[in-house]
Amino acid sequence: MHIRILDRYIFHEVYMTFLFGICAFSAVFIGSGTLFRIAQYITEYGASLTSVIKIFFLSLPGVVIWTFPMSMLLGCLLAFGRLSASSEITAMKSCGVSFHRISYPALILGFFVSLFAVWFNEYIVPWANSAYARVLNYEIKGNTAPQSQEHIIIKDIQNGQIVRLIYARRYDAATETMEGVTMQMFEGGRVSHVEDAEYAKWEKNQWVMHNGIIYDIPKDSNKDAQHKMTFAQQVLPVKDSPAAILRDQKKPEEMTIKELREQIQILRERFVNTKKMETELYQRFTIPFASFIFALVGIPLGLQPQRSSSSRGFAVSIIIIFIYYVFMTMGGAIAQSGALPAAIAVWLPNIVGLIAGFFLMRQAAR
Repeated sequence: MHIRILDRYIFHEVYMTFLFGICAFSAVFIGSGTLFRIAQYITEYGASLTSVIKIFFLSLPGVVIWTFPMSMLLGCLLAFGRLSASSEITAMKSCGVSFHRISYPALILGFFVSLFAVWFNEYIVPWANSAYARVLNYEIKGNTAPQSQEHIIIKDIQNGQIVRLIYARRYDAATETMEGVTMQMFEGGRVSHVEDAEYAKWEKNQWVMHNGIIYDIPKDSNKDAQHKMTFAQQVLPVKDSPAAILRDQKKPEEMTIKELREQIQILRERFVNTKKMETELYQRFTIPFASFIFALVGIPLGLQPQRSSSSRGFAVSIIIIFIYYVFMTMGGAIAQSGALPAAIAVWLPNIVGLIAGFFLMRQAAR
């Protein structure tokens, strides 16, 4: 019974400081970045009040997700620093409660914050980023005309399965042409029909492919049984205009994890460099998992007497956060350069942090 009261007490101390950290760090990010960009949109494009309000709120999820690890570190440093300075940690140990047992509530909070951050980073952040881009491009900048773009992907999904996949290497806005077009038809999860064309042009409210080849692929995958024919012109079964197609194209930060994986697989099959997307995919897990790691690091560091004050605890958290994000940025750059596999390069800062956390916890438990 006393242990449960103790758990709730420690949990409450860390949790309240964690919430304070989210507000404090979010305010810093908003003040130094978001408000500056909004001021630019007002002065350069004459953004309306409605658009500015939309942009402000849609930018918050992308800001908040970065504050979870920082706030968890700050919460553990300040909470355990205060408990240590007031000799409450010493009193708990004298009652036979081990250091590891004392740290359980903070570690459990860090673990569940990490799980919540994965969910938040999967469903809320991509949606907000996508909506942000739409408001910025169409309401503020007024980019209603389609822009040239690389790697166009159009998917027709029915009952959760892709039945038609269209890929174009590039869209040329000046000529309203998609270059290097491939259309794949699927039956029962397998490719049954392929059409390759030199280009597809938007003509008379329809897409017309030019200079292509059609392949019918039988179920037994016997190459000799494949049917092949060429064509000069063929209508592409897509009714969407260039503007509608480009509006549906997403940047990596606007995709869910499932969409990222599908996009990576499609581009790999066409020998396109996917390092940037792979980096984004792995960071969807590494950044949320950092909350648990920072709890592991912050608990033992908070026990040090010289870190008992709030100002010093805040300073230490800033230093650790800076070091972590420097390593994370370097890991992302290494992953995109291909010097190391993306999974290793992106996870490396977390692995180092995890080792450091276990080492510090072991030292503090002595």
